[in-house]
Amino acid sequence: MSYKALSSILKVLSDPSRLEILDLLSCGELCACDLLAHFQFSQPTLSHHMKLLVTNDLVTTRKVGNKQMYQLNHVLLESIQQNLNVINTANQHCVCKSMKLGEC
Repeated sequence: MSYKALSSILKVLSDPSRLEILDLLSCGELCACDLLAHFQFSQPTLSHHMKLLVTNDLVTTRKVGNKQMYQLNHVLLESIQQNLNVINTANQHCVCKSMKLGEC
C-alpha cells in the first residue's frame, strides 16, 4: 500500500464516529438500522459515514430485502495494520530495507 493510499484511509479513520462504527462491525455484520440505534445522529449522517467507509473499501455492503447490511473488510484492515507497523525494524515493507542508510 502506498503512503498516499494509507494517508487517505487514515483521514477516513480519523473521525471518532467512523472508528466506533468499525468497532461495532467488529462483532459481525449489522444493518444500518442497528448502527443507527447506537448513535445519537440522524440517518443522513450515518449514510454519510457509511458512504465514506464503503467508498474506501473499509466496509462491504449487501442488500437483504429492504435492509442494507454492512461488514468489515478484514483483508484491507489487516493490510492497514501491517502498513502502520513502520516503526518496527522487522517490518519487511519498510523503505529503509531498500536503502543503504548510514553509509554517508
